[in-house]
Amino acid sequence: MVGLASKAREDRLTLGIVLMLLAYATFSMVDTSAKWMGQAGLAALQIAFMRYAVHLVLTIGLIARGGLSFDRFASEKIGLVVLRALLLVGTSVTNFIAVRYLPLTLTATIAFSAPIIVCALSWPLLGERVGPWRWSAILIGFCGLLVAIRPFDATLHWAVFISLGTAFLMALYALLTRRLSGEVSPMTMQFYGGLVGTVVLAPFAFLFWQMPDRPMEWIMLFGIGLLGWAGHEVFVRAHRFAEAGVLTPFSYSFLIWMTFWSALLFNEYPDSFTIIGASIVSAAGLFIWARERWLQKARRIDFNR
Repeated sequence: MVGLASKAREDRLTLGIVLMLLAYATFSMVDTSAKWMGQAGLAALQIAFMRYAVHLVLTIGLIARGGLSFDRFASEKIGLVVLRALLLVGTSVTNFIAVRYLPLTLTATIAFSAPIIVCALSWPLLGERVGPWRWSAILIGFCGLLVAIRPFDATLHWAVFISLGTAFLMALYALLTRRLSGEVSPMTMQFYGGLVGTVVLAPFAFLFWQMPDRPMEWIMLFGIGLLGWAGHEVFVRAHRFAEAGVLTPFSYSFLIWMTFWSALLFNEYPDSFTIIGASIVSAAGLFIWARERWLQKARRIDFNR
């Protein structure tokens, strides 16, 4: 019986890891599609609108299976839920602008500074203690970010600052998600993410709307919403089979996927500065993750004594 239980646990962990890898493969396709459509001349606000409009329709369709009722969308934290949705919309818009002009490998590297920013902000915003080890990792991570973006290089593109804004918004989004976790259901947050994104972006989308010239552009416009929704669904399901502490390292597969799509579709390869910077940022993020896991285990041991 013990052997069977152990085997079942291993199978669940394996499934969770596979789903996590699939989620980040899907997220990479969202960014790649946004870059492709942006270079085809479609506005970032139009692309972002379609991403959330399709997301909203799919979410409502799933919720409607159990009968539509406004009570299902009620929450005592509605203000924070809407703020979380606005932060998510902000990350999409800024990211879709940035990927149009920057290599996917660079925007992915900058995006992975978000966990480092989360750690830095967890003390002033959540009151969580950050010790010298993690502060050291934060500083090293930001040094890696500077290596990747080369702020004093004459060729620095203005879209780098937009991408940095994406990372900052992602960090705030992650902190707020952590705050709401366990208090608001994932389906409710999915619904408000799609609703707020659709309502906020609709006026801008129609103002800047450009009619796609080819059927493929229509397919990708709808596909980006489907991919965005699917990525979040798979991401949530992965966490049902394994703890975040087990899954987090596999999120860095996103960098591999972005490098693959960048080379295959846009003939863009990461230069030495991006590779070194990405390595430093990833190492710092993984160290922060490992340190937090160790601290959680230490607290559990102390609690059980």
